[in-house]
Amino acid sequence: MPVSQLISLMPRSFLFALLLAAPLPLLAQRPVLPARTPATQPQSKPQTEKPETVAPAPALTLAEAIRMGIENNYNIRLSRQDERIAENNVTRGNAGQLPVVNGNFTRTFNRNNVRQESSSRPEPSIANGAKSNQLNGNVAATWTIFDGFGMFIAYDRLQALEQSQQQLTRATVEENVASITDAYFVVVRESGKIKSIEEALKIGQARIDLTQARVDVGVAAKVEVLTARVDYNADRSILIQQQEALQTAKINLNNLLGRNPNLNFQPQDSIVVAQDLNRDAVLAQIRQSNPRLQQARTNTEVATYDRKLVRASRFPQIGLTSGYGLNRNINGAAFFGNQLVTNTGRTYGLNYGVVASVPIFDGFNRNRLEQNARIAEEQSQLQLDQTQLQLDTEAEQAWAQYQNRLQLLELEEANILLARENVAIALERYRLGLLTPLDLRVAQRTQLDAEVRLLDIRYQAKQAEIVLRRLSSGLVQETAATN
Repeated sequence: MPVSQLISLMPRSFLFALLLAAPLPLLAQRPVLPARTPATQPQSKPQTEKPETVAPAPALTLAEAIRMGIENNYNIRLSRQDERIAENNVTRGNAGQLPVVNGNFTRTFNRNNVRQESSSRPEPSIANGAKSNQLNGNVAATWTIFDGFGMFIAYDRLQALEQSQQQLTRATVEENVASITDAYFVVVRESGKIKSIEEALKIGQARIDLTQARVDVGVAAKVEVLTARVDYNADRSILIQQQEALQTAKINLNNLLGRNPNLNFQPQDSIVVAQDLNRDAVLAQIRQSNPRLQQARTNTEVATYDRKLVRASRFPQIGLTSGYGLNRNINGAAFFGNQLVTNTGRTYGLNYGVVASVPIFDGFNRNRLEQNARIAEEQSQLQLDQTQLQLDTEAEQAWAQYQNRLQLLELEEANILLARENVAIALERYRLGLLTPLDLRVAQRTQLDAEVRLLDIRYQAKQAEIVLRRLSSGLVQETAATN
């Protein structure tokens, strides 16, 4: 009798018992189960492994990304150009401490009609189209030797403006490095989520294979296979959406690096959260080294210089003047008696002297300017206090998030090991027919949620660390030391 007819004559309960007792390879090929990590030696999953659904791409480390960003980022490049302008402005001549020398040259030509009458002559003297020309050239020098010390105040002000622009450039560099670092770890996080979804798909495929094997021997309904395939397709839909999120993250990072947004790459660094930051040390470093705070302090100095410049304008201004000139006049329309003659004159020589200007009354404009300068000085102090408060607020918020995420990170790293072991056990029990498809799906979703939650919390902890390092002006220094 054929085996198929023999099986059809057996009772259903006997078949079920035979199914449980028989080795699984007789029914279907056993799917590969996820590796179970011993509880005594927990190992965390690498997060930088290339996802299978992501095309191979050149590797990109965080250090390389920061180097490219510093070299190519447009905000940094523009700020450095402004710094060059501020550096060029710091000169003695721009402050008014050096003499000013000008050379002037004038040459004019005239053609005149001349009519000259005299009581001593009965007929007038007439000349049509008489030509004349004049040449005037001189070199003049002026040098202010006293202006109420305004020229020295102006030079100090130019130096303060240069320092302010340097601090602004430094702040721009640090803020862009923080943005690049954050965007890089977003790519790492999204890549890790793809890996987690792929692991969920492997479990879903194993569920489909086991369910199909049970349907083939008649111990499960076809609806269970259809449900497993629906769940599998739902996970594939999540994977497709996650691939879009990864591509968006890469485009954003490429934009910060100042390169083609379509360039593909594979991140090589994982998210490692430092756990040795000290709150008091961070706050002290912010007050000492933060470039935004230092720039606000420098701006108060500039406002003070502006007020002193207005006060210096109340003093007399004394200067020296000197020059050498040549004046030649050729007049072809001059009459000697009734004869038209050419008259030539030439003057040249050195001149020098002292120029003094004393302000007496200008409609109280200097009083108005000095009052406005005092108000601007008070405003700069208020802006300094506001900047200090804002930085302290950002630091406290980042510190609270940092501390909270460290606690959650410790919890989730332990929880993910439990979730993986739970899925392995659930899949084994489902293979033996001791677990319903719904319970297996719940275990599978629990593991995926735990994987995603761990990635998010690790990224958020790193994000708070980046903020603290940026505020304390340690991000660029740390990067430079690494390179």
